[in-house]
Amino acid sequence: MLSRVAERIYWMARYVERAENTARLINVNTLMLLDLPRGVPLGWEALIEMTGASEAFAEYYNEPVERNVVRFMVADQRNPGSLISSLKGARENARTIRDIIPREAWERINELYLQAVAELPGSLARGRRYEALMSVIDASQQLTGILAGAMLHDAGYDFLRLGRNLERADMISRIIDVRTADTLPPEFAGQAPLRSMRWMSLLRSLSGYQAYRQQVQTAVRRDDVLEFLFKSEQFPRAVRHCVGEVSAAVERLPRSEEAHERCLSLIRQIERARVRRFDDAAVHRFVDRIQKSLGQVHDMVGQTWFLVAPPPAKRRRRTARGRVAVQSR
Repeated sequence: MLSRVAERIYWMARYVERAENTARLINVNTLMLLDLPRGVPLGWEALIEMTGASEAFAEYYNEPVERNVVRFMVADQRNPGSLISSLKGARENARTIRDIIPREAWERINELYLQAVAELPGSLARGRRYEALMSVIDASQQLTGILAGAMLHDAGYDFLRLGRNLERADMISRIIDVRTADTLPPEFAGQAPLRSMRWMSLLRSLSGYQAYRQQVQTAVRRDDVLEFLFKSEQFPRAVRHCVGEVSAAVERLPRSEEAHERCLSLIRQIERARVRRFDDAAVHRFVDRIQKSLGQVHDMVGQTWFLVAPPPAKRRRRTARGRVAVQSR
């Protein structure tokens, strides 16, 4: 397989996953507004921190209120990580490899992008937002099914799995980090239902609430949620599962020894971590280590299989909390 083709498949998968994750985050934050008691503020700035785009947001908007954050994350094409920008990147990569991916996949990506450009900017009000973003999530899931069911499961599909699961692990770790640090006001901090609601929101943002109840079989508690989202091998949106998928895809490729060993090292690091005992600061430090390792795997993929490494479109930017975020245009 040509390096150019492999790179396009990899980035197409990352962009589609990024768009879906963005839609999930905004929908869950919107639904939380309906559940929280009056007087409990719901911060929208945390969503900007999750994507590592605090500096870019401050450049164009005065304050992180709901309206500004939603527009920036969904429809603002000045933001390279917005939902529409992500779909644009996925479409452009897919367009150049139409002879490699199934025709139905190209048509679905093209249709999804055109529909998003036409409808999303006018659907940002709270009353219309949920359905519009759910259509993006559903289309992304449909595309995943098309690719799994119709694309040859050869090296190209391995690069697809690589891109999707690296992006997913990256976003999951960001979500955990920010949600762990997102504390309640002092007057509400002692209310157990509100604390539980925050962790239920985290699980629902990853479509993991039902899977959590089936596997953990306890009430929603901080320690159990952290253990589940970091270390579950069965849940597709747990960090351990995603890294395992990356490792399996890398192992099938030639010249993969260094990247595969990096994946195995990260798996061992996750499995040995006593996340149940982590306070918020320890969670943040652990996420930093995971982010660094994921970035190393990303760099190794570029250096080993792509024409240029790192990709010229990639840049690292430090977030408001000090973490280095990887972004691409």
